[in-house]
Amino acid sequence: MKTKMLLLFALSISLIGFAQKDEIKAATKALKSGDAAAAKTALEGASGAIDGADAKVQAQYYALLGDASKQLSDFDGAINAYQKVVGIEETSGKAKYSADVQQKLGQMTGELVNAAVDDNNNKKYSEAATKLYQAFQLSPKDTIYLYYAASSAVNGGPDNYDQAITYYKKLKDLNYDGSEVKYSAVDVATGETVDLDAQSYELYKKTNAYKDFKEEKTPSKRAEIVKNIALIYQEQGKNDEALAAYDEAMASNPSDVNLVLNKANLYYAMGDKDKFKELMGQASDMAPDNPDLLYNIGVINMEQGNMEEARAAYKKALDIDPNYTNALLNLSTTYVNEGNELVDEMNNLGTSRADTQKYDELKAKRDTLFQEGAGVLETALKNTPDNIQILEQLKNIYGALGDNENFMRVKKLIGE
Repeated sequence: MKTKMLLLFALSISLIGFAQKDEIKAATKALKSGDAAAAKTALEGASGAIDGADAKVQAQYYALLGDASKQLSDFDGAINAYQKVVGIEETSGKAKYSADVQQKLGQMTGELVNAAVDDNNNKKYSEAATKLYQAFQLSPKDTIYLYYAASSAVNGGPDNYDQAITYYKKLKDLNYDGSEVKYSAVDVATGETVDLDAQSYELYKKTNAYKDFKEEKTPSKRAEIVKNIALIYQEQGKNDEALAAYDEAMASNPSDVNLVLNKANLYYAMGDKDKFKELMGQASDMAPDNPDLLYNIGVINMEQGNMEEARAAYKKALDIDPNYTNALLNLSTTYVNEGNELVDEMNNLGTSRADTQKYDELKAKRDTLFQEGAGVLETALKNTPDNIQILEQLKNIYGALGDNENFMRVKKLIGE
């Protein structure tokens, strides 16, 4: 019995081996005729027994499977198959297919990147992201592919945000920097500035054909990556994760005012205006010459009813940029809003002598506030006489003041 069992077992192995060879022959023939689908079907017929084959047969099988998958644009399948070839031959010490496979993997990297460019141009952002990630897997030293994969995923919108987060986190774990040195020089003959690679840059420095050579290092992308992680979490409503991401980014980049601004905006979206105000003040201290920061500080103070603080912020912004239209309009509005609050109080007064006296006092104060607001806009008109927003607000103020002469003057300026 034992002899028969051994004989049957041996026959079984032999039959499996013959089946594999038949399928491999059929796949080879199909590939030569250009029928990659038939080749893949033939190989799938032997897939259940291939793990029991010897290393040489396995390597040949996966090399063919990689070729068939590649021709069918199944990049994942091709990559997995080719990598199995390399692994099998490294283990066995017999490298018959590895060199050819490595060359094909290298070619695939370029094909994937080119296909991703086409996908991005056709707004197939998710497909582009996947292909760029595959290119990165094939060439891990080229981390720029992973960076572009994340960017493509972001462009794909909310449905692809989780994919983008995965890629950005991998970049962060890899401590991706993304900065590079850009080389340029001025062509003496044309006077135009041209971009150069490092080799050409060094070569042209030895000639008289170029001048004004420049080397510029681009900023690191580390802060951008963590910021994007936070922004995606914010878009997804995951505010705690977003705040943690900002904290991490700010710990690594304490001088990056944009991180402070983005964190402040998150608190604003969450309804925590006090924290927003605190962070905006911190950002202002970090970049005292940034009028946008000061403008935003003014906006939040105005929303909270802190008119004096709002005015101080707007005035600082205007000291930096006297033509900052929105700051001018809002500075004027602080006076108008405060005056309007007095109108409500005036309307609630009675008809007694004391109420009448109070009414006159409030009206005089209101008129003074409205005139302050008008004065801001009149000053603004000297630099921007055709600004319709300023003119419209100025017309409304003069109308509320009952100043018919200036009201008609401004209407004429508007063209009414």
